[in-house]
Amino acid sequence: MMKIRFLLTILLASVMLTSNAQKGKTTSASKDEGYKFTPVVELKATSVKNQASTGTCWDFATTSFFESELLRMGKGEYDLSEMWIVRYNYVDRLKDNFIKQGKGNLGQGSVGHDWLVEFAKNGIVPNEVYSGLNYGMPNHNHGELNAFINAIATVPVQRRKESDQYFDIVNAVLDTYLGKVPETFTYKGVGYTPKSFSASLGIHPEDYVEITSFTIFPFYTQGLLPIPDNWRKMNYYNVPIDEIVAIMDYSLNNGYTVAWDGDVSERGFSHSKGVAIIPELEKVDQYSAADKARLGKMTLEERTAEAYKFSRPFPEVKVTQESREEGYDKGQTTDDHLMHVTGIAKDQNGTKYYITKNSWGTERNSFGGYLNISENYVRAKTISILVNKNAIPAEIKTKLGL
Repeated sequence: MMKIRFLLTILLASVMLTSNAQKGKTTSASKDEGYKFTPVVELKATSVKNQASTGTCWDFATTSFFESELLRMGKGEYDLSEMWIVRYNYVDRLKDNFIKQGKGNLGQGSVGHDWLVEFAKNGIVPNEVYSGLNYGMPNHNHGELNAFINAIATVPVQRRKESDQYFDIVNAVLDTYLGKVPETFTYKGVGYTPKSFSASLGIHPEDYVEITSFTIFPFYTQGLLPIPDNWRKMNYYNVPIDEIVAIMDYSLNNGYTVAWDGDVSERGFSHSKGVAIIPELEKVDQYSAADKARLGKMTLEERTAEAYKFSRPFPEVKVTQESREEGYDKGQTTDDHLMHVTGIAKDQNGTKYYITKNSWGTERNSFGGYLNISENYVRAKTISILVNKNAIPAEIKTKLGL
């Protein structure tokens, strides 16, 4: 009996030690709990796509935006062809390069209004009709295509003439890499041309506007946004950054998604972690009491390491119109990526984020290809947004003359 009691005592002690050890692990883990996001607004969107080895984020983001517009309008779910738009965009870029005597932008990047221009001129087709994968690869890869486009572009500039043969060669290259353009097709049992199909969607390009927030031209006017991808030299509406945020919030809260153009080169942008922030590393006096107690005694180097672990929410920079302008002027904020904003979320501290659909596939993070961009990141790093005119608050629409 004594032996049994002795064994039970050892067993009980072992259980208590294990339990305490597990409690210790739980406490430790809770310190690095990560970002926990709770959706506040979630709007309908189609599946996440993969732009793969291309510079066509502008096209994927804007196509996704209009697929959500079709869902909002009750038109049903569509998978529209991104590469249809890319093909005709190349044709227009080559013409622009010829007019500019070889000084045009023949890169792969563009902006949202290029989608609208090509849609209005050439219509669109479903992705199943024109996938743009005509070169034996499972994913898009435009390195060689773009190299050929740049090589071909030099000939008419040097000869000062766009010959019929030149246009035949351009089409042959585009046909080879992206596929031949169908004049007619059948979709869900109905026959269409690209123009009749686009007309059936009920998308009207004049219903959409691009809005920026820089003092390079007056607020509440239209002006040229001097970014390389705005190669068409089209004008944007201009509002203070507070109103960019107000427009995004109003849009999302009223069922309209937003196409977002901005800078993702910051260290605080982590697609793999599913979060984008602008951490405040230096101004400790601006921290909350809890954050001061946790981070205030750290060195700058230690705070920096802590911020970019993304182990839990970190205090952020207070972004102003002046500070975002400074980032742009210094070349720290550039036009390098477009994505599709589909909702609003809050982290465990109540901080607001924008639920954002990326075009880098579904396997590069645990959020299925989405990420959460903080309001401060949006304030600092937005180049422009594309929205439906009806998604703009009435008082801002009036100021813009819309």
